[in-house]
Amino acid sequence: MKTLSALIAVLFASTSISVLAQATPATPAKAATPAAPAVTAPKAVAVPATPAKPAEPATPAAPDKKAEAQAKADAKKAAADAKKAEAKAKADAKKAAAAAKKADAPKVATKAEAPKVEAPKVAATADAKVDAKKVAPTK
Repeated sequence: MKTLSALIAVLFASTSISVLAQATPATPAKAATPAAPAVTAPKAVAVPATPAKPAEPATPAAPDKKAEAQAKADAKKAAADAKKAEAKAKADAKKAAAAAKKADAPKVATKAEAPKVEAPKVAATADAKVDAKKVAPTK
């Protein structure tokens, strides 16, 4: 779960940095200048109108080197944290497996425990002897 949180944090940080860099250009575009009004000359000569000057395109922003370095450092730290969390999860899994294996192992009798003694057998009765004769095969 921690690795997922670290991954989401890294993705959010890198995305927000790239969006911020795209949203703030270094210099905004300049508006087009309108054409100068035609000068009215004496009635004899007509002066053509001058066309409008085209707008200048915006210059792209230079990437911020400090922000890039910080993003790389954050990504490395998140990757290291994720690796540590994964190693800890593996170690916990190994411990759990060892505990389960130990619980499943048969118990060895210790010296403190007394061995179980069976009750002595009661002598066979007459009924048991009769039953044994019925069951026994004849020659």
